[in-house]
Amino acid sequence: MTVLLRKDPDPAEAQVIEYARATSYLPFMARTPAGTPHDPRGAERFNEERATYTVASAQPDLEAGVTAIRETVKTLKPRPGVYRMLDARGEVLYVGKARSLKARVANYTQVKQLTNRLQRMVSQCRSMEIVVTNSEAEALLLEAQLVKRFRPPFNVLLRDDKSFPFILLRAEHDFPRIMKHRGARRAKGNYYGPFASAGSVNTTINALQKLFLLRSCTDSFFSRRDRPCLLYQIKRCSAPCVDRISKEDYSALVGQAKDFLAGKSSKVQQDLETEMAKAAEDLDFETAAILRDRLRAATFIQGSQAINAQGVGDADVFALASKGGQVGIQSFFIRGGQNWGHRAFFPTHTKDVEEAEILSDVILQFYEEVPPPPTVLVDRILPEAELMEQALSELAGRKVVLSVPQRGDRRKLMEQAQRNAVEALERRLAESGTKAKIQRELAEFLELDGLPQRIEVYDNSHIQGSKAVGAMVVAGPEGFIKNQYRKFNIREAQTNDDFGMMREVMRRRFRKLAEGERDEDVTASDRGTHHDNWPDLVLIDGGKGQMSSVRDTLEEMGIEDVPLIAIAKGPHHGRDGREVFHFPDGREKTLPTNSPLLFYLQNLRDEVHRYVIGAHRAKRSRAISASPLDEIPGIGPARKRALLLHFGTASKVRAAALEDLQRAPGVSDAVARKIYDFYHAGG
Repeated sequence: MTVLLRKDPDPAEAQVIEYARATSYLPFMARTPAGTPHDPRGAERFNEERATYTVASAQPDLEAGVTAIRETVKTLKPRPGVYRMLDARGEVLYVGKARSLKARVANYTQVKQLTNRLQRMVSQCRSMEIVVTNSEAEALLLEAQLVKRFRPPFNVLLRDDKSFPFILLRAEHDFPRIMKHRGARRAKGNYYGPFASAGSVNTTINALQKLFLLRSCTDSFFSRRDRPCLLYQIKRCSAPCVDRISKEDYSALVGQAKDFLAGKSSKVQQDLETEMAKAAEDLDFETAAILRDRLRAATFIQGSQAINAQGVGDADVFALASKGGQVGIQSFFIRGGQNWGHRAFFPTHTKDVEEAEILSDVILQFYEEVPPPPTVLVDRILPEAELMEQALSELAGRKVVLSVPQRGDRRKLMEQAQRNAVEALERRLAESGTKAKIQRELAEFLELDGLPQRIEVYDNSHIQGSKAVGAMVVAGPEGFIKNQYRKFNIREAQTNDDFGMMREVMRRRFRKLAEGERDEDVTASDRGTHHDNWPDLVLIDGGKGQMSSVRDTLEEMGIEDVPLIAIAKGPHHGRDGREVFHFPDGREKTLPTNSPLLFYLQNLRDEVHRYVIGAHRAKRSRAISASPLDEIPGIGPARKRALLLHFGTASKVRAAALEDLQRAPGVSDAVARKIYDFYHAGG
């Protein structure tokens, strides 16, 4: 049963319902009459629907929040599920799970028993969304998924958007390929990981190529070879593409690789030693030398494991350290008794949250992207550990055990993880101190009202006006926010008009924000609390002309409170670090050539250079590889290939007579007529 007090379900609800159906959930959505619909597209959609819904006050109001929650409680039953608290603008404030939704949500109406943090959350709440699940374990998994998607300000967040790399041994070919893999695991084969970084994967694959001589080339490259490639010459591939190894012998190498990656490295080494000794006895010294090199590769892989994890099997290790209000979590990834890397996490929104609860939330969010191993080692007893085990077991499709090691090798491994957590946190605090100092200097130098939380940097790239592209990169206190970068294909500006290009980019970037925000009278000081992506600083790559263009464009749109700065190369085009900073009122400033703040601003500019030039080159490459036949409607890739194979070039297709087109293989009379008419219309 689904109850939605609105006309159309928004995309976020559609995703939840789709997830619920896929996992046999019975979704039940509830809203307060004064609630506003959540929509990740933000202000534009909100304004379209505001005539249909009553909008509550945007100001925090504890009584209004409690009233909205009480209205929701009336519709709930004592069943497990997930609840989302929304503010007056429909933004998600908090995602929580409950064994009994009615009892859990009702607790928020007992204001005196809530912490200050929860009181602030309740004061901003204006509506709620509910999803009923079949069990509390399913609710726990759904909660982690929604937290990862919406990143609410009152949930503990795992700030790591990078996907983890894996080693993939493909299984859809007679000669399986070994490769690095990121993202969804759709391809058939054996996945080994996660690895902490792409560098650790590349190093391991290089060593595995020396050890097992498995191919790493693509299937298309494999099928085109008529002689061995360089990897065969340097003894990193057995050249199955040209039959230098039989299918049976290659399968034996694949089996050894699987054993090695599964933790049976000792058996593999023993087999190699036996084969090497036999080759030496038979005076086959060339084969013995190859086996010796493979043994050295195996020794290198094992020797590169800086952490002794023998006897642990497949496990992930998590240890937490806290200091100065900051929390750091160190993780080790152990597979087959081998250390496949480690990574430190620094979750946010951890104030007034118990450390054990922080660790639980981080682990659940982490395993939304990575399959859980059979064992998860933690440094403390976690709340609802049995429930977490049940949820992770459902996620993995096999039993997963949470364990706090007390003695032996696992305890030593945990102690090492704890030491690494403390050291990583101390480094983080030291770096944060340096970053905070630079942020303060930035605010002072550029005369900002406060420390910028979101900096947007803009640049354009083109060749004499052609293939013009604009770009925006985003930086925050923790560094670049790459999932918010944006490219703009320039469509309106005239050729070689750099200023016009910048005006077009600004109009397209700020138009929707201006239309939505100005209608609601949201001030600059309010914006940072609503995830609406208003910048605290706009940095433009350019000089006075670019500054004037951007300033005038924003003023025409009614935007006057966004700080603007243009950074221009000095008289020697930036080679000496004498950049000039242009202010909207015409003033100019410079920084000493050895200033850390100058290096920081140069880094921002260089990043937008890198991004926009890459976008421009990609657009130019697509244009070079494009064919005039692409313009003909109804001509797909297969017919295009047939035409080019038959006529040789696109110009010959254009000049061909109708009879010649009709004789081309794979081209019907109707298609031939369409092609002929396209080129000869009006002729």
